[in-house]
Amino acid sequence: MTSPHAALPIPEAGILELRETVRGFDREQLLWSSGYLAGLANAAEAPRGAVASATTPDPDAWTILYATETGNSRRIAESLAQRASESNVKAKLEDLTNVRPRLLSRLERAVFVVATHGLGDPPEGTEAFFEFWHRDDAPRLEGLEYSVLALGDSSYADFCEIGRRLDTRLTELGATRIAARVDCDVDFDDDADRWSSAVLDRARRDSDIAAPARTVLRAVPSAVSRSHPFASRLLANQRITGPGSSKDVRHIELDLASSGLRYLPGDSLGVIPENPPALVDAVLKATGIDGGTTVRLDDDSVPLAEALRAHREITALSRPLVDKLAARRPAVSAILDDRDRLRELFRMHQVIDLLSEWPARWGAQELVDALRKLPPRLYSIASSPDANPDEAHLTVAVVEYERFGRLHWGAASNFLAAGGHAIPVYVEANEQFRLPADPDTPIVMIGAGTGIAPYRAFVEHRREHGHRGDNWLIFGDRNFASDFLYQLEWLRYRKEGTLARIDVAFSRDGSEKVYVQHRIVEQARRLHDWLERGAHLYVCGDAERMAGDVNDALLRVLEQEAGLSPERSIERLAELKAGGRYRRDVY
Repeated sequence: MTSPHAALPIPEAGILELRETVRGFDREQLLWSSGYLAGLANAAEAPRGAVASATTPDPDAWTILYATETGNSRRIAESLAQRASESNVKAKLEDLTNVRPRLLSRLERAVFVVATHGLGDPPEGTEAFFEFWHRDDAPRLEGLEYSVLALGDSSYADFCEIGRRLDTRLTELGATRIAARVDCDVDFDDDADRWSSAVLDRARRDSDIAAPARTVLRAVPSAVSRSHPFASRLLANQRITGPGSSKDVRHIELDLASSGLRYLPGDSLGVIPENPPALVDAVLKATGIDGGTTVRLDDDSVPLAEALRAHREITALSRPLVDKLAARRPAVSAILDDRDRLRELFRMHQVIDLLSEWPARWGAQELVDALRKLPPRLYSIASSPDANPDEAHLTVAVVEYERFGRLHWGAASNFLAAGGHAIPVYVEANEQFRLPADPDTPIVMIGAGTGIAPYRAFVEHRREHGHRGDNWLIFGDRNFASDFLYQLEWLRYRKEGTLARIDVAFSRDGSEKVYVQHRIVEQARRLHDWLERGAHLYVCGDAERMAGDVNDALLRVLEQEAGLSPERSIERLAELKAGGRYRRDVY
């Protein structure tokens, strides 16, 4: 019998795989995909060196390089590339995960959009680039003109650290700055636009191009986005930690029907939260300001209580608030000069702590201006879109604890747990945390606590689509009886064979604390065998402790089972990461 695809240049298996890839795409996504594939075809036919790429430097082009973790840097870089095109400025767009570090020495003009991730770290997959250029023997860059846009989160002491370091290092190597570095907080649109305009002005001058009459050239936002979220309905809000647990972890289900939102396993859901009313009251009491006092927010006038509830960040510190308080209180100023004490301040304190421990006179508008805008919170999606159509599931640890003699809350977790209202949401794609393209590839999923969320989506998705690759879960938490999140689901998957293996570590059940890194070392031989079979490794959870300990355990596995030196083990892990076989989603 003749295959219906016999006349095509793609084997039938390839046709089936292509259909599976685009399953669920809407018309717009299918059209975009066809254009993308056509572009690849054109590139394949073009003469060598004819395609604009950072692998073939063009002295007349501006190269836009981005390093992204959640996608913000990529979107800003894409918008800049679009604006350059509309201004007739020749530009090339490159992801630093795909760029060979030494290439930078061959460029004449480059601009960087780089995010700081975790505790002052570069985004996953870009470590090799930054490590190369901070080496003592890094090449000189006298022929390079550049500028840096740094993205970060001012609730961390290492705010925009990677962008700052890159800017300083490029200057040290002789490069010439053509526009001042701009440091962006989580509310970055205006600052990014200002920086992009400065870069484009310089590019147009170099190319002798007149500025366009209309300069509002931002990319058109999608129907649902961070700035235009979808009001989702809460479908389920179930506590999944048992009696006696020290944590309140919820399984949240949200209705996405009619939203048009699409996501893949590994993506996150952005939640636009509101602050807990009790915390708003505490801030008003600590400052002695009447909540009914009118304040200005951009072009609007609202009561202070409303500004604190829905528009300003009051659960996490930010550098502008600390700086303003330091100008009034010498004790706080002294902390700014000590990096370790500053990190501890940001890690342990909320806004209410500073206002209570270092009281000062605040005007209503002055307080609002010192607080940054209330940013969205990102949660790894804990469901497969195909197994749960029109829904997104989350695994949420409700943050509520006592410290310094007062209660503290998390904004989004309490907002979600409270229920009874619409939840504004949007999808944040995470291309760095994807399932293998080959459904036969084995995967090892390592996580602790709510870091289990994306793995629930992974296994659901692989089961739904009949993927044959083995799945191995290594999970850790505090107590087996109360903190084994989604226990019945995992045991069912294990019984039916969807989960080939599961290893658990409950740190408070025995006389000695056991964590996931201990299970990795215990299973070193088996883990190495899986790697030899081509397994992909995934790590999700706490960046400060767990992720580093897991990385060390993996290095030990390579030294012990593969007989590699410590230096070669580090190189091997880097190779796995560069090849997409070692992926981390840490926070």
